[in-house]
This record gives sequence, C-alpha cells and structure tokens, in this order.
Amino acid sequence: MDNKQLAINTIKVLSAEAVQKANSGHPGLPLGAAPMAFTLWNDVLKHNPNNPNWINRDRFILSAGHGSMLLYSLLHLFGYGLSIEDIKQFRQLDSKTPGHPEFGHTIGVEATTGPLGQGISMAVGMAMAEAHLAAVYNKEGFDIIDHYTYALVGDGCLMEGISNEASSFAGTNELSKLIVLYDSNNITIEGDTNIAFKESVRDRYEALGWDTFLVEDGKDTEAILRAIDEAKKTSKPSLIEVKTKIGADSPREGMAKAHGEALGEDGVKALKEKLNWNYEEEFHVPSEVLENIREGNKKRQAQEDEWNVLFEKYEREYPNEASQLKCAFNKEISETIFDEDFYKFDKDDASRGYSGTVLNRISEKVPYLFGGSADLSPSNKSVMKNSEFFKPENRQGSNINFGVREMAMAAIANGISLHGGLLPYVATFLVFSDYFKPSIRLSALMNQQVLYILTHDSIGVGEDGPTHQPIEQIAMLRATPNITTFRPADGIETAAAYEYALSNKTGPTVFALSRQKLQNLEETSKDALYGGYVLKDLGDRIDIILMASGSEVEIICEAAERLNKLGHGVRVISMPSLDLFLRQPKSYRDKVLPNEIRKRISVEALSTFGWDRVVGLDGVTIGMESFGASAPAEKLFDKFGFTIENIVEKSLEILKDE
Repeated sequence: MDNKQLAINTIKVLSAEAVQKANSGHPGLPLGAAPMAFTLWNDVLKHNPNNPNWINRDRFILSAGHGSMLLYSLLHLFGYGLSIEDIKQFRQLDSKTPGHPEFGHTIGVEATTGPLGQGISMAVGMAMAEAHLAAVYNKEGFDIIDHYTYALVGDGCLMEGISNEASSFAGTNELSKLIVLYDSNNITIEGDTNIAFKESVRDRYEALGWDTFLVEDGKDTEAILRAIDEAKKTSKPSLIEVKTKIGADSPREGMAKAHGEALGEDGVKALKEKLNWNYEEEFHVPSEVLENIREGNKKRQAQEDEWNVLFEKYEREYPNEASQLKCAFNKEISETIFDEDFYKFDKDDASRGYSGTVLNRISEKVPYLFGGSADLSPSNKSVMKNSEFFKPENRQGSNINFGVREMAMAAIANGISLHGGLLPYVATFLVFSDYFKPSIRLSALMNQQVLYILTHDSIGVGEDGPTHQPIEQIAMLRATPNITTFRPADGIETAAAYEYALSNKTGPTVFALSRQKLQNLEETSKDALYGGYVLKDLGDRIDIILMASGSEVEIICEAAERLNKLGHGVRVISMPSLDLFLRQPKSYRDKVLPNEIRKRISVEALSTFGWDRVVGLDGVTIGMESFGASAPAEKLFDKFGFTIENIVEKSLEILKDE
C-alpha cells in the first residue's frame, strides 16, 4: 500500500473510530470523500499549518459540515494543533472537535458550517473578496493576493435554495478561482436522492455560468487531480462532480444508514478488515503518514516564505498600498473619522437618508468598505458614490449588485468578512430579514463584523401594506445573541450607530431605518452609543417615564410636553438599541431608569415583544399586536395608536392609578 492510500485509510479509520466513541456523528461522508479531500490538501491546497492565518492561503470550506470528522482528521494529520486526544473527544463538552466545524473555536476551520448550503455560499464571498483585493492591491510583478477558494459540498447543500442563489451570483460574476468539489453519492437521510432530487446538477451549474467536470470514481485520486488542474484553467467558477459511495468500505457502503449513525463496533472492525488496517491500537496514526506530511509541510512553509519576501519588496515599492492592506486585515479604523462633521446634518431626512450620508462619509476614509443591496439600493440609500460597481470587467468596484438574493447576500457577506481585508455591508428592507435569518445568525455565531442596513423599518412603510411592514422582525434580531440592533431617531443617532458598528469587531450590527422623514432633535447625542439614554426631564420630579425608538421618539417628546403642561413630571428616553442598553452595567441602567419610577410607557411601531424588560409589570407597551394595513403612514400611525393623544391618554390612565 502506498503512503497516499495509507493516509486516506487513516482518515477513514480515525473518522469511524471518533464517531463510534462518541456514539454520535456522521461517518458516511468522511468514508466516501476521504480520497478527494486528502488529495486536495496534500497535492493542491496552498496552506501553511505553521501560520493558519497567512492571508494568501487557499481557503477550504467543508460546506457539508456534518462530515466534520473528515476536516478534523485532516487538521490533525497536517499539524494544525489538533491532537489525537482532541479527536477522541469528538462531540464532547468543551472539546475542540464539536459536532459541526466552528470558526474561531478550532484552528484551521475557515467557516462555521452545518446548515446546508451556507458553506458554499460563504465560499462565493471568499472568492469574491480574493478577486476584489487582487484587483485593488496587485501590481505588475507583485501578485500579493493570488489564491483559490475550494468548497466540498454534498447533495444536501445543492438542494438548499441558498446554494443556487449564491452559485448564480458566482456564475454571473465569473469567479474563476472558486472550485467546488461535489461529493455525489445519491444518498440523503431519507434514502436515494431520486425521491426528491432528480435534475442533472452539472447541467444546472452550466446554465448558471459554471464550467463542470466529472470524476466517475471517487477513489481515483489521479482523475481528481486532473479535474482540479483543468478547473484552474477556466475563466468561470468550477463544479467537479466526484462520484462516491457514502460509507465507502464499511458494511453500510451506499446505504442511507451510513449518513448519521455510528457504524457499531462490528462495523468499525469490518471497515478495518476491508482496508487491511493491521494496527491494534485505536486512534492510531502510522508514523510514515505523519513523516510524509511533515516533509510536505516544509514545502508549504517555503511557499509562504517566498511570499513574505515578495511582500517585503512590495512594501518598499508600494508602502501606501501595503500599509492599507495591513490595516484592512487588522480591521484598523482611525477614531479621527468620528469628528464633528461626522455628526453634522444640515436638513431633516429619513433615517435611511441619514444612513446613506454617513455611509458615504465612511467610504471616503475607509477604503476597504465593500457591499451592496439586494436590488434595492435606491430605496436603501446604500451606494458608495466614490466607487464603481464590482463586475467581471471591473473587479476594483466596491459596490455590489447582489440581485434579488437576500439569503445568499448575507452568506456571501459572511464569506467576505471571513476572508479578511474587507468590511462588508448588505442592505434590504427590514421585513426581508426573514429571508437571511440563518445567515445573520451565523454572522453572530462566528463573531463577524457585518453591517446590515435594513430600511422601511415599521408600519411607516405605508401603502405597500402588511407584506412589507415589519412587525416581529426586530424582536427576532434583538433576541439573537451577539447581534446589536439600532433603530435611530435622527441623524445624530444614525451616526452613533455607525460609530458603534465600526468599533464592534466581534459581531454584526443591524440598522433599522425609516422610510419617512425624521426631524433632527435638539436633545439627541452620542450617548446613543449606550443604547438608551435620557433625552430630557420635564418638571422638578419624575412621575412617569416615556421611552421609544426611531420615528416614535419625536412623538413621545411632544406627548411629554403636553403631560408636563398638565402638571406631571416626565422623563423622556431614547432607546435606539434596546439590546445594547440591556448590556450596560446595572448602575447605568438604574440611573436612566430609576427603580422607584415604575410608571413607564414604551412606544414602538413594531412588536411589543421584549419591551417588558424595561417597562416592568406596572408599565404599558404601545406597539403592534397585529399585522399592519395598506394606507399612508400617517393614517396607519393614527389607526394603531402611535399618536400624541393616545400616549397622553395611556399616561394619564396609569398616573391616575396611585
């Protein structure tokens, strides 16, 4: 048996043993895909285990994340710091080998995968980032950014609609350095794929603008190498269909049962016999396999060493570009951009308009801003005026036409962020955050700095009606860990939201922005960075607290004036980010919302869900308990009670209840 086949068998045995020990996991994919994965990592992939964060490495995404033991076996063999003890702790509490690969948790994992279709979609973003950065920074004789993105996908990934959205985008944009290996075994959990998935995948991908290749035998490593070599020559993204058998070489070969169940002790034993595995010790890695890979790692280190020499020369000849590239990968932003002009607005506007103004101020000083809208940029105000659009003929463009692809748009942005060197933003209507919930959840889970510009933020959308009026979406976003959501009341609060987003490097920030015009209020300030703050106190005592976000802040200010004229002391609070306010120290929260003042009213033209945490048992929430209606915004605000009169009436009711 040659060393390469021994290494492939080692991956198979380690994967089967780890799943068996955990009595949980997915052995089928690692057994079938081990030949293509090892061939890619050993013979093709440009990577350096001594520096997993080398910016010019090839990226590899295991989109079919349930086959995580395949990736963990590779990381162990190639020296990424994953020990054999870590392999033995597969799927156990606090281990480095969780059930699905998690970015930031295990060194060498490029993206958190598991929700099918997300991995290939993030790979599209990585390939896009590579193409853009190469166009911006490479000079003649200096290919500083020059690498490929590979994804390994299964039938499930290619059934999910998000993968088709992202693949259509990749084909349209001719992302030629994206190569997808398709583990084609015709099996899913419920059985043969023919029960639900009959189309020719290669024909579909050719229609999407890809070049496709076929490897008839997934164990033929030479054929796999030839296919990858051919894929590198094309001017389009490439799909390589590799015909495999799920659970290959085990008693469950070709069976649906191989997908997500341990093989059993007898099954592992039979696998070893089929592979002529003559080692008695469990979790054994033959020394000759490690020696061969370590020898290869010397060449991999040499690749980076050569690149480092090139980059040093690049720094001497192009110091500004080199410095800018380093800043971009380190996410460095000068605090000087948040000056007086950053917070200055000459006229009243919708908060989507304020957002467009601030976004363009940032783009002039942060050259690595990169983003766009799901075909709504005129409404979202999300175009950077100092840049052109990214397309096959112009990779330097920083604006992106995502098309009507909200789910893929957010996943692509995650890939751009994970690649590094760019700060991505995406834009659509708030109501359509439903479409990218799985992707923004991964933004939060992976601690990625992605900016979500979501306009038309309430029933104030108006005539478009209930289908376009968000109700529960902002509550969903606020409830998701590690997402910070801002719904600003005017220009200053919008600017503060952006300042927060640029400093928040460990999670996504959402901007919920109005369609309708908002008055710039005298009392708003950078204190919006606390999430909630006191706008003003009327009277020499506090009888009641009124709080709101976004367009309703102006309404509660006027209601407070009326209540004060009636002899009541009123505190007015702007709450642009309820979730951020709740993360402030208790001492600050108690200062803004004194415990002894229990008469409180919140106002927001969205779901009331979540406001009870600041209103309390004695307070009142004014919000939406139903879907909206089709009418001009002012009519809707009147119908659903977002008026000065209704707020005053509710306030007087609870003030009466002494």
